[in-house]
Amino acid sequence: MVKVLSVNSGSSSIKFKLFDMPAEQVLASGMIERIGLKKSVTTIKWDGQKFKDIRDIKDHEDAIGIMLVFLKKLEIIKDFSELQGVGHRVVAGGEYIKAPMLVNDEVAEKVRELSKLAPLHNPAAALGIRLFRKLLPNAISVVVADTAFHQGMPAKNYLYSVPYEWYEKYSIRRYGAHGTSHEYVAKEAAKMMQKPLADLKLITCHLGAGASITAIKDGKSFDTSMGFTPLAGLTMAKRSGDVDPSALQYVMNNSDIKDINEMIDILNNKSGLLGISGVSEDMRDVEKAAEEGNKRAQLAFDIFEKNVIKYIGQYIAELQGVDGIVFTAGIGENSWSFRSKVMKDLAYLGIKEDRDNNDTFGKNVFISTPDSKVKVMRIMTNEELVIARDTYDFMEKSPAEKASANVTKEQISR
Repeated sequence: MVKVLSVNSGSSSIKFKLFDMPAEQVLASGMIERIGLKKSVTTIKWDGQKFKDIRDIKDHEDAIGIMLVFLKKLEIIKDFSELQGVGHRVVAGGEYIKAPMLVNDEVAEKVRELSKLAPLHNPAAALGIRLFRKLLPNAISVVVADTAFHQGMPAKNYLYSVPYEWYEKYSIRRYGAHGTSHEYVAKEAAKMMQKPLADLKLITCHLGAGASITAIKDGKSFDTSMGFTPLAGLTMAKRSGDVDPSALQYVMNNSDIKDINEMIDILNNKSGLLGISGVSEDMRDVEKAAEEGNKRAQLAFDIFEKNVIKYIGQYIAELQGVDGIVFTAGIGENSWSFRSKVMKDLAYLGIKEDRDNNDTFGKNVFISTPDSKVKVMRIMTNEELVIARDTYDFMEKSPAEKASANVTKEQISR
């Protein structure tokens, strides 16, 4: 048994899953919330049991230390030495992290530097990497970037129509996000369809608080909705998605907003479903308010759905057809009504809803009827498992392979 931690470090939270590899069995999962605030909450689930602790946790180092101690106290592990691998989710890998990488000092520093591409996510990931390396010095650390899957996109799809030297000097390009999720559900879709992934044209819809859609061709990301940062693309919970930059200039010229950083904060935290509906960033609340007659909530729902339809339509054109469409993540997995609305609007493709399957929860199913010309699936994403797999793969490499793995990627990147 090899125990591998998959870690997602946020600005005020840490989520984790502990796997027995290569069996891929979940031994425990948990979350520490409200780090740095009063009454921080630690929740751990294992073997049908649930543990909850509330105490003040001043910072991430305390949080990780408490998490490790609880894993031992609850007898999920007997000794810290059992934790042989730690895989870290990194949102923005830029053009540096093109594949999973073994963490050394240079890689850890690069994750921190890439915070400019994901200021809401990478700083916490960099901190988590540093602290786990400190507290578990004998464990292998691996970084898995959300952007890596999209590194294979053709230049025509990742470059913006701006002066080319911006790409050469500043690496301005479309990086995308949620790549770990898109890759995982695409592989699961291929299994369900009983065809090689390389032979399928798929559109995967990761619809949660953050949302993105990816066109997959030849088993690779061909185009994706998120851009230079996770702010672009679809309407999201609090993020605006695509906006004409001139509109921002106009508002700044005619309001008290004079700092571009303030404007970006508004686009990241006060827009999307929240900004349009005025009700909530949570689609469940928005749908409920819409059902009760709230017109702005209905408008928020309609705009979100319209953007999903728009990107699916665009990607069908780019792929010159589509074999399967996948819904995943919070909204994609849990809102049958949203999936149903999208399928109705895509009926022209020969899609028919299987209402019984669409109304189920918690499993991977076809939600289109067998005679539909395009297969539509609801697939439960599992980014933590992908990270655990990638970490375990490094653990299985020989010392020579480990030594050469990052060198090759760094040379490609430079």
